[in-house]
Amino acid sequence: MATKINNSTVLLSILLIVIITNFGYSQNSDLANWTTIGLEYKLNKKWSFGIEEQLRLKEDISTIDEYFTQLNAEYSISKKFTLGAGLRFIKENDTDGNIQGYENHFRFNVDASYKHKINDFTLKYRLRYQNKNELGVSNSEGDYANQHIRFKTAIEYNFKNWKLDPKFSAEIFNHFEEGEKNGFDKYRLTLGTDYKLKNSGTINLFYSIEKELNESIPKTTNIIGLKYTYTIKNK
Repeated sequence: MATKINNSTVLLSILLIVIITNFGYSQNSDLANWTTIGLEYKLNKKWSFGIEEQLRLKEDISTIDEYFTQLNAEYSISKKFTLGAGLRFIKENDTDGNIQGYENHFRFNVDASYKHKINDFTLKYRLRYQNKNELGVSNSEGDYANQHIRFKTAIEYNFKNWKLDPKFSAEIFNHFEEGEKNGFDKYRLTLGTDYKLKNSGTINLFYSIEKELNESIPKTTNIIGLKYTYTIKNK
């Protein structure tokens, strides 16, 4: 029992230090909230499909940033290697400039993921290509304005007889755009955990720091996230 308490105390202490440090040194920061509910259907050992609804709040969790519906599909080539794809239909709240209001966006992505274990550690890597465009609006900035290549690496540690195993991930975003803005534009660090409910799905709780790159005054977004996923397995 003492080991469990010590592990959870260390995890919470690290999280609090990161939050306090980040707020103290960021000149341009915001607090956001991402809340998600999802349904996953596992057809067999190879194929799985999912749908989720997500609401994102910004400006210190006081204003809707966007909400969207996302469809996902994954194919497991082996126990370690997986291919995936996703479609996202977005209502994005534009609160800047002269023309404000909700805009319709469409995003798709394709993924390649790999995972392996080293003792009690699970290491995961994901390479993602994504393309996002506003519906009904021509792109005047060139063919590459809304494209990203993202690389994410994650590590999870399995504590024996403890349901809240910690997970940490780091992700870098590379933006394709003509001109000086082409290149790495932000990174995201995430600390979280999953809790599996008996026959009732999984709850994921996480905290992320997302920071802009190559900006004179880079914006830092602190994200508190909660996700619930119910899984159905084909018998």
